[in-house]
Amino acid sequence: MSDKPTDPVQVWHTMLAEMEKGFNAMANQVMGSEQFSKVTHQLTGASVGAQKTVGDLMERYLVSMNLPSRAQMVSMGERLQSIESQLNEIRALLNRVHADVASQGNGIAPPRPPRTKQPPSASGGGTP
Repeated sequence: MSDKPTDPVQVWHTMLAEMEKGFNAMANQVMGSEQFSKVTHQLTGASVGAQKTVGDLMERYLVSMNLPSRAQMVSMGERLQSIESQLNEIRALLNRVHADVASQGNGIAPPRPPRTKQPPSASGGGTP
């Protein structure tokens, strides 16, 4: 059925294929020109300038609101990671020292809780 020239699906497919070929040819011609590259370069420069301006304005706004900027938050996160790694090193060292002391058994016993209950007196006395 699709080999008939009056098939609407085939006609639609052929029309789309021709439009795509024409659009590709026009786009290649436009993109290959010197003017297109100049305009693209100018637009890219304007976009970068606008991003920098918005970033500066946002930083000033955050300072005026007494809020940290993204750079300050990143710096704070890095400092926290450094502190956490140092704490982990200290914890590992303490665990290693504790294990060494426990394995040596050099007469140092862990502290015992105070004894609050007294043994009965020698007279065998009960309560008076």
